Order: sequence, then structure tokens, then C-alpha cells
Amino acid sequence: MQYNIEGSPMPVAICKLEPGETMITESGAMSWMTPNMKMETTSGGGLGKMLGRALSHESIFLNRYTAQGGVGEIAFASSFPGDIKAFEIGAGQEMIVQKSAFLASTDGVELSTFFQKKLGSGFFGGEGFIMQRLSGRGIAFVEFDGHIKEYELASGQQMVVDTGYLAAMTSSCQMDIQTVPGIKNMLFGGEGIFNTVITGPGKIWLQSMPVVQLAGTIRPFVTSTK
Repeated sequence: MQYNIEGSPMPVAICKLEPGETMITESGAMSWMTPNMKMETTSGGGLGKMLGRALSHESIFLNRYTAQGGVGEIAFASSFPGDIKAFEIGAGQEMIVQKSAFLASTDGVELSTFFQKKLGSGFFGGEGFIMQRLSGRGIAFVEFDGHIKEYELASGQQMVVDTGYLAAMTSSCQMDIQTVPGIKNMLFGGEGIFNTVITGPGKIWLQSMPVVQLAGTIRPFVTSTK
């Protein structure tokens, strides 16, 4: 499989598949394709994985697109201004990404739900409580919101991130939730009560415009109609 990621700020991943090669996507992710791409809708691993995808705001079913009778082409466009990243997934190269980030992948990539292990992270982690784990082997396309900044964290090195700005991290990183210090900071600082703390070693990808933050910003300016 060969691919190009084109366009900004609404990118698209264009993939060329050899005969018999397959791409996996969430429902509705395909933007355009050649006529020889055969589609098949599957449960993607049974009831448990279907429920996990529902919790992470993904479609319950997955679509498989296979090139037949020759080279095929299929494209997957971003649904929000931002970026599409291609990650090589393999042994020791698992990724944890924000829910709804998965766009498409080659056939060998496995999707599962990632829950925070610590109880405090579960109750207060907000957008970071339920994420997606990408494992197996292959190439996965992930869409992020806004500009992406990548950091390499050494062992024990930490980054404090506001809720929703963590786009992805390697599975070697650890995530926890800490309270903002000081009562005045909590009540009047405007940064909320909790922050996400990422501890290395590993890489993290931070996004500049989480869709949830954008929605909260424009909500007061949107008038409802009856």
C-alpha cells in the first residue's frame, strides 16, 4: 500500500492498494474510491469490541475495502480542520489516541478501547478517560484537531496538559490526573480543577484546537431556532 496525505487545513489520505490489499475504516470514513474497491461491513471482532467502539464514540461497525482485479485507490478525508498522521504500528509500537481519532488502517491493525487504570483518572479525566489503542501490525491513519506539536519525553519526564489537548501518545507513556494547586486557582483561574499529567518515556502528540474546546467557545454565539 502506498499513500499520500494532501491538503491543509482539511487534509485527505489517498491510498493506492495492490490487488487483494485491504483497508479498514470506520463507517462513513470513505471519501472517494475507484470502482474496483469492494466494500464489506463487519463487526470488527464481536460484541465486546463493538461496545468498546461505541464507548469511544466510534461507529459500531467497521468497513473493509479490498482492491480487486487491479490496483485500487481510496481516499479518507478529515472531518475537522487539523492534520492526518500515519503511524507505523507493530510490536512495541502500540499507540493510544483520542477517541474518534481513528480514520483508517491496513488490515493488520487492531482497534480496542483504552481505559485509565487509576480510579481518579477515570472519574476526572474528561476526554482522556476513554481513548483508543492501536495494536497489531500495519499503518494507521489518525486525524487530529488543529496544529500538532510532538514531544519526546525521557524516562520520568512529565508534561502537564489541559483536558482534551492530548491527541496521542505511545503506549510506553503513563497518564494520570492531578488537581490544580490552590483554591483560588481552581475557582478563578479559568483552567478547571484537573489537569492531565503524561509521564515518559515515550512520544506525545498535542493538538491546538480540540473540537470539544472549540464547541464550548462558540456555543454562546450560536442562537437556537424553534
